[in-house]
Amino acid sequence: MEAETTRTRALAPSPAHAIIPAYLLARLAATSHPRFAVASEAARATLAAPRAYRPVRASLDLSVDGGALVVEASPTPDRVVSDAQNSETLPGVRVRGEDDPATGDAAADAAFDGLGATFSFLWDAFERVGLDGAGGSLLATVHYGERYDNAFWNGERMVFGDGDGEVFTGFTRSLTVIAHELGHGVIESAGGLVYAGQSGALNESIADVLGVLTEQHARGQRVDDASWLIGAEIFTDAVQGSALRSMSAPGTAYDDDVLGRDPQPAHMRDYVDTTSDNGGVHINSGIPNKAFHLAAMALGGFAWERAGRIWYRTLTGGSLTPTVDFAAFARATLDTAVREYGEESEEHAAVRAAWSGVGVIDDAAPR
Repeated sequence: MEAETTRTRALAPSPAHAIIPAYLLARLAATSHPRFAVASEAARATLAAPRAYRPVRASLDLSVDGGALVVEASPTPDRVVSDAQNSETLPGVRVRGEDDPATGDAAADAAFDGLGATFSFLWDAFERVGLDGAGGSLLATVHYGERYDNAFWNGERMVFGDGDGEVFTGFTRSLTVIAHELGHGVIESAGGLVYAGQSGALNESIADVLGVLTEQHARGQRVDDASWLIGAEIFTDAVQGSALRSMSAPGTAYDDDVLGRDPQPAHMRDYVDTTSDNGGVHINSGIPNKAFHLAAMALGGFAWERAGRIWYRTLTGGSLTPTVDFAAFARATLDTAVREYGEESEEHAAVRAAWSGVGVIDDAAPR
């Protein structure tokens, strides 16, 4: 896809946040490749389908310490998974709740588990109780549409298609996809970032951060062990690519005859000025994604403990405007690093070097 050169103007926010960008579906919809006839039709249908935008449970751990009964409470999720039965009507038929056994439906049970993994990560890493921070229900719908090539957050629930089977598989197969889309709920609850231009790219990037951190937390991975891929499980073997996006190497996730080449830049010198993709929200998110990866790798250990904490505290600290750009967000993360760890800290230096490394700030500028 050739990048447009017109700078974004007056872009309206997207009504729902989807993991597969429209430009990728458009390429697939336009192909006449005989191997992807079903996928091409599915992409056209997916682009035409509607995406309408719309008390804390606790578990108790009992132990005895010196003859005294010790009670420790930790929150538990309230998950509800529904089945759209290949319709485009939400929410669908309820198939599993928090105290129900597994359904035997792979998509429904994977969605249920993914909701739980995301909830556990948010609580363990940041003591956040759910997406809204107040223990609200986690809702999901599976089997949305016929061969629907996407997964999206509609402001209320996660919605998963089953994919076309030729290019995309079922989207519940990827924990990073589930946690990414739920991440949009966290971002909205924290005040929201306008889904256009640089603020929209930050919206996508922060959702990617929460996606990879959830996967790393679930797998117990340190920064050196993690793949840093988003959606590594959603392509079929027919696609020449490893994932939808790479946070460690933006622009390298796929290079396919039909889908084209991953368009993400990793540095501001390659920033894409475009009016498509809501001003490049899925494209230019590669720049802050790489900044987070650089900071996390410099600090080592578990990425959610320091780099993730700085990004999370910045998102939820109340200092961001809805239209924040990359430079302002970078300064906000630096301020957070100073508050959390001190101006002469390793954490502050790592964050500063990361944003400098992607060309968002000048490392020679006053601190």
